[in-house]
This record gives sequence, C-alpha cells and structure tokens, in this order.
Amino acid sequence: MSDPSWPTTAATPSSSARAQLARLAADPTFPGPWPHARGTLDAGARPAAVLVLFGVLDGLPADHDAQALAVSHDLDVLLLRRATTLRSHAGQVAFPGGRLEAGESVVEGALREAEEETGLDVGGVEVLGTLAPLPMPASNHVVTPVVAWWARPTPVGVVDVAESAHVFRAPVADLIDPANRYTSVLRHAGQTWRGPAWLVTVAGVEHLVWGFTAGVLDAMFTHLGWTEDWDRSRELDIPAPERS
Repeated sequence: MSDPSWPTTAATPSSSARAQLARLAADPTFPGPWPHARGTLDAGARPAAVLVLFGVLDGLPADHDAQALAVSHDLDVLLLRRATTLRSHAGQVAFPGGRLEAGESVVEGALREAEEETGLDVGGVEVLGTLAPLPMPASNHVVTPVVAWWARPTPVGVVDVAESAHVFRAPVADLIDPANRYTSVLRHAGQTWRGPAWLVTVAGVEHLVWGFTAGVLDAMFTHLGWTEDWDRSRELDIPAPERS
C-alpha cells in the first residue's frame, strides 16, 4: 500500500516521480520481508549492488497511459540483458551492477558497474538512497539496490559484448501495463517458485523481465501506488537453469 501522505500531484509528473522515489529510498520499512529469494544463502555470501536508475529522456515513449499521475509517457528505467555466455544469470534482464570491490561502498560499486556495463556518465546521476540489502541465493550474493534519478541523461549502450547483449531504457508505463504482466513459474530440483514477470518490447526487441529484477520493480511499483490490477493467473514457464 502506498503512503497516503505522499503527494499525488506536482509541478510535473517527472518531479512527482522523483519525489516519490526519494521518499521510498528513505523508507526504512521498505521492502520488508523478501519473498523472491530462491533457496538460501551459503556461508560467505558476497556483497553486491545494483543501480535502479529512473529518468525521463528518450525517444521511445510508452504505449500505455498509466493511471498514476507520476508515471508520464517518458518515465523509464535503465535495464540490460546479460550475455548468454555468462556463468551466472546468463541471458537475463537485470539492473546494471555487480560484486563490490574491496573497500568500496554500495553506491560506489553500483555507479562503477553501471559505467563499465553501459557507458553511463555517472556525473549526471543523482543518488536518492539505498534500499535494504536483499538475498540472491542463486549466485550467493547479498544485493543492495541503489535508487537514483537521471538528472542529466547521456547515451548508453553495450560496452562489452561478453558482458551484455542489450542495454535499454524500459518505459515504466509499459511495465505497469497489465497487458505486459505475467507470473513467472520456475520448476527446479523438485521445487516451484512463482514471481512477477513482464514481457516488454523496446526498440523492436522483446525482453523477459523476471527474477530478482522483477521482484524489486514489482515491490517498488506496489509501494508507490503505481501498480494497476493485472491477471496473476497468466503464467510464463521459465526454463530451469542448466547444471554446470
């Protein structure tokens, strides 16, 4: 449920979205118990950080008219699709980010990884805050999402094809669109996990968003009051990970 004290109108939709995201990043109760971890962490889980970067640039406005006033047609979030050759989370859509280096803060790590993976000019990024660290047992990491606003957008793209296959800005209104929403179903080792998922098309390329990334976006949209009613009975089967 969204905080009723948060503003629902502002000078512009983008300023309202930025203000709501800043409030969310400062909320110590968010996200609460995390239901999207598949399995449990092993001893020695490593710290990592991802950049959850919202902005209002590009020439690819959303097709969907969002009900939330803060979600304008040009509000988007930066995502990438990992290379299929990677050992961990191969081919999945993710936020820019990765494992922290020694002595590095979560903000420093998230910005460094985003610059390395997408060519992002971090000088144009306003960090709004960090969310609580979240478990990612699939790769044995504890991941801190860093919420940020793209104050001065610059071009981004694939820097290293061995790391990323696509870098794209997904319109938030299209992520909120009930027509693009599904429940992902992963069956592996005798267990079944269900979670939020999206199929969205950006610049003619269809992307499946599920797992950790979808869980973070779903939790944020729900808490912000941006989520629209969608049919949770529509399911997408996720192929089980191959044994290494």
